[in-house]
Amino acid sequence: MHILIIEDDTEFRRELAALLRGSLYRVTALERFDHIAGQVSSLSPDLILLDLNLPGQSGFDVCAEIRKSSDVPVIFVTGRSDASDEVTALLQGGDDYVTKPFPPAVLLAHITAVLKRAGKGEEPILEHRGAALDLARGCIRYRGASAELTKNELKILACLFRRKGRIVSRTELVEYLWDNAVFLDDNALSIHVTRIRGKLEGLGLSDFIRTKRGMGYMI
Repeated sequence: MHILIIEDDTEFRRELAALLRGSLYRVTALERFDHIAGQVSSLSPDLILLDLNLPGQSGFDVCAEIRKSSDVPVIFVTGRSDASDEVTALLQGGDDYVTKPFPPAVLLAHITAVLKRAGKGEEPILEHRGAALDLARGCIRYRGASAELTKNELKILACLFRRKGRIVSRTELVEYLWDNAVFLDDNALSIHVTRIRGKLEGLGLSDFIRTKRGMGYMI
């Protein structure tokens, strides 16, 4: 699932992106706030997290503009707790309203509920070449055998499965693994991929992850 963050607070935007990537969502965070509706159209997200206070315009207006051409679910994430703001947000086409500060688990629960209502629930199992990546259980299965995966191993494979048939750059994988404001370095990525390959080979999946020299990996 692809989540678009529309938030002008740089630090909060970074923390929010890290939380979502850590929960295996694909994330795009806008850094410019002109022609937002056009950016939404080109990015085609599955869900939007939208702040109310944006440069030059309000989140209310942005949501109303998005609603002219898209029914993508919108969750307002804001520090404004006035009941009238929440009512206005919903009347302008918002699907939910979450007030800062919030425990991470609360926001994730709201996201799951809104995606489910929209018929866009996260796929629990990804498949490729007979292998099944079980996101809920954190393992990969092949021909009746399975291997447990660490959190980062699961995230790497989830990224590759969702982009199967396409090259995923090392830089993109490192950024996807960003968590708690700390980047996993390039050498650590190589170590994780080597360990994943070992587990895949133990299941009989040789050459499942291919290295594209100077570009990245693909399955």
